[in-house]
Amino acid sequence: MDKKQAKELVIKTARFIDDKKAEEVKVYDLCGLSSLCDYIVIGTATSTPHLDALDMDAGTELKKDGLYKNNRDGGQTTTWRVSDYGYFMMHIMTRAAREFYALDKIFSFGKEVKWQKPKKTAAKAVKKTAVKTVKKAVKKTVKAATKKTDKKTLKKAAAKTVKKSVKTAAKKTAKKTAKKSTK
Repeated sequence: MDKKQAKELVIKTARFIDDKKAEEVKVYDLCGLSSLCDYIVIGTATSTPHLDALDMDAGTELKKDGLYKNNRDGGQTTTWRVSDYGYFMMHIMTRAAREFYALDKIFSFGKEVKWQKPKKTAAKAVKKTAVKTVKKAVKKTVKAATKKTDKKTLKKAAAKTVKKSVKTAAKKTAKKTAKKSTK
């Protein structure tokens, strides 16, 4: 496995445990800085059953990609699980264990990896809002125009409504985006 594939699996693992409600998920790049592994994934479980589930589910998910644990430690504890996947190690711990052992400080010599999915852009948000608004407007126009049987009137009214709706949606989304960026 090359470094790019390893990094992709590490990011996939971080996203997976985040989707499973692990808190404060962090990934540290230790490439060339540690003989232990290239990456460290750390996540906080909210309870012992959550800790067990995160450990088990992440292992099952990684098996789908053909990656198996080389070693596992902490199977008998209720506060911390460490899984060694060769290129990376995954630490799942309770909040108390994370605060006590302070792994984030220990591995702070490594570079933190951005693993979160990119957020939607303002243009995509405008498009989504515009489509919803246009659909509503077209329904209203069709209802009103069906009372009139003139097809030309229907087409003109629909075209006007669509133009208005797109402008309105773009303005609303621009206002929302501006509010979010000022926060």
